[in-house]
Amino acid sequence: MQPLASPYNPIHIPLGLVLWSLWFVAVYGGLSVGCALAPPAPEQGQWTWLNALLALFSLLTFMVLLWLARRFQLAARRADEQPAGRFVARLAASIHLVGALGTLFVALPILSLPPCL
Repeated sequence: MQPLASPYNPIHIPLGLVLWSLWFVAVYGGLSVGCALAPPAPEQGQWTWLNALLALFSLLTFMVLLWLARRFQLAARRADEQPAGRFVARLAASIHLVGALGTLFVALPILSLPPCL
């Protein structure tokens, strides 16, 4: 059994999509709460405080997921004597990369649409 912090622990395989799903719920929940409590003026277009906050949170999530993907990719290269560890680290890196790309593409409308339509 690998320690939890080890990049070869299988718990890291679903972690990328779990982080992405938490980001997704937080962004759209935050958008709904922001539009309900203090909606920005529609004439501002997409350049509002709410979109800026959501874009910043999305960028931070994207960067964390990319950093984790790189960390697991490097760990897979170091796992020469552990084929199972190499598989787990490569799979975790791939899933974190998918989560990062998903974050990027789902967040793109934040830059082009007004928040409270």
